[in-house]
Amino acid sequence: MRGGGLLVAGTTSDAGKSVVTAGICRWLVRRGVKVAPFKAQNMSLNSFVTREGAEIGRAQAMQAQAARVEPTALMNPVLLKPGSDRSSQVVLMGKPVGEMSARGYHGGRQEALLGTVTDCLEELRSTYDAVICEGAGSPAEINLRRTDIVNMGIARAARFPVLVVGDIDRGGVFASFFGTTALLSAEDQSLVAGYLVNKFRGDVSLLEPGLDMLYGLTGRRTYGVLPYAHGLGIDEEDGLRVSLRGAVRESVVAPPHGEDVLRVAVCAVPLMSNFTDVDALAAEPGVVVRFVDRAEELADADLVIVPGTRGTVKALAWLRERGLAEALVRRAAEGRPVLGICGGFQVLGERIEDEVESRAGVVDGLGVLPVRIRFDRDKTLARPVGSALGEPVEGYEIHHGVADVRGGEPFLDGCRVGAVWGTHWHGSLESDAFRRRFLVEVARAAGRRFVPAPDTSFGVLREEQLDRLGDLVEEHADTDALWGLIEGGAPGGLPFVPPGAPPVGAGGPERGGGGGGGARASEPTSEGARGRSAGGGRRRWLLLASGGAPGGGGGGPERGGAAPDPAPQSPEGLEMAGSAGSRGQRLEDAGSAEATPHGLGQEAEQHVDQEAL
Repeated sequence: MRGGGLLVAGTTSDAGKSVVTAGICRWLVRRGVKVAPFKAQNMSLNSFVTREGAEIGRAQAMQAQAARVEPTALMNPVLLKPGSDRSSQVVLMGKPVGEMSARGYHGGRQEALLGTVTDCLEELRSTYDAVICEGAGSPAEINLRRTDIVNMGIARAARFPVLVVGDIDRGGVFASFFGTTALLSAEDQSLVAGYLVNKFRGDVSLLEPGLDMLYGLTGRRTYGVLPYAHGLGIDEEDGLRVSLRGAVRESVVAPPHGEDVLRVAVCAVPLMSNFTDVDALAAEPGVVVRFVDRAEELADADLVIVPGTRGTVKALAWLRERGLAEALVRRAAEGRPVLGICGGFQVLGERIEDEVESRAGVVDGLGVLPVRIRFDRDKTLARPVGSALGEPVEGYEIHHGVADVRGGEPFLDGCRVGAVWGTHWHGSLESDAFRRRFLVEVARAAGRRFVPAPDTSFGVLREEQLDRLGDLVEEHADTDALWGLIEGGAPGGLPFVPPGAPPVGAGGPERGGGGGGGARASEPTSEGARGRSAGGGRRRWLLLASGGAPGGGGGGPERGGAAPDPAPQSPEGLEMAGSAGSRGQRLEDAGSAEATPHGLGQEAEQHVDQEAL
């Protein structure tokens, strides 16, 4: 018997899909439901290593913890790790298979992964009572709908109802809910069950007239209004979309246990990965953690952390350009604390030999640790256990760099020289006894009268945070109705909201095939189509919005028809792949990284294990 499920989509990236999915998982497991999270395709530099040595998105590992199950590669079969504005590393079933551009990925490779994705979901459904899926970005990204395997593509495959989450703290939530629905095809709309408002501040009664009007416009109800909650500190999917310049990591409210606070500055390097490594420090009373990008911001820091990065050589150049490299070298010479984690550890060494990640060859490091790094094509994915500073430590490793440590005191797999520490281990600061001992060493070297609290447990705090998410869902959502969706699917008879998805062949306002769906995937975009006048494009959109269709076909409900689906359907209801060339041409026509999924570009070379895909 297959378990039921739900897809949590969002009006935008960062609408709250990850935390809502986790909250639903925690609510379900507390009522005795065996539940698992799932995200078909994730783009994130914030990743985790499962016990079987598979790399998945850290958000899915957090959601598995919310569901009280062990995370596995089944829960995130496709992970994309950006390495530049133009390419990403493709991680398939937990293992890297190479670098790929957006043109290559959306030009046919993504569809090739649909079978793997649906197989993973089916395996989870055969094991669990319910699977709560998280979407990516918005389900109404009409330029990417044909190749979608994470939003409506997976919802159609599983016939899962869709709950659309909107962040009201950003404003425009009603327009976002309506527009998201109205840009979907009739078949996709039939799965959109309703909405969930996230991050509401104030009196809910003031919101209710808007919710009633939204129901009148769409025929879909709102399943809950979640209040804005401070201090959750739950793992974020990614740090690429929001500038961390000057951001302060949320800390516990408790005052410092000793006389002084401890100030931690994290260098916000390009392509920063696993920035959640510092969350355990922020959980300590009296520790203030902030992200910085200027040399002068290191002056009053008691500890500077150089975090992980997917671009070690690029991060090293960035540190030098901004004067941070010189400040770090000066700190090391003065005996002031510095911690390098993974890529940050690598830049602190003497030399980097990289023919894999940046292909820059031999590059001099900062030279504050006696370490030489050589990048290997095979990625190290491990869950090491060891000890440091006399305390037990657990962590996880995700890196191509191989360290040749030539001196200093041993520190995990790296080394220590004076008040400078370096290691490839992520997550080590979550080991409570080790973290406290490390902070004592930092405070001593910094001359601070800081004393770590003796009873701070990061694991307990994380469980409390996940319980708070479960409480938010249980107290502010219609859980009976949500369970009805999970068990029974989307309600029948949901009305179509015009205009629907752009008809195949309809052009955007500026270009005939570039902005709003483009030409058929099997038909190369012609010069004539790309050069169509702006006025002509606008007239086509106005006709569509008023219920008509190009060529005089039917339109919305008043004209007796619905907007056509964006692509031919297979017998299973899954969209069929178009040609690689035509899809890539449409991405190229779009003309900017914003038209591609979160920074994937179209010009990088493809170095992918084709058999693995």
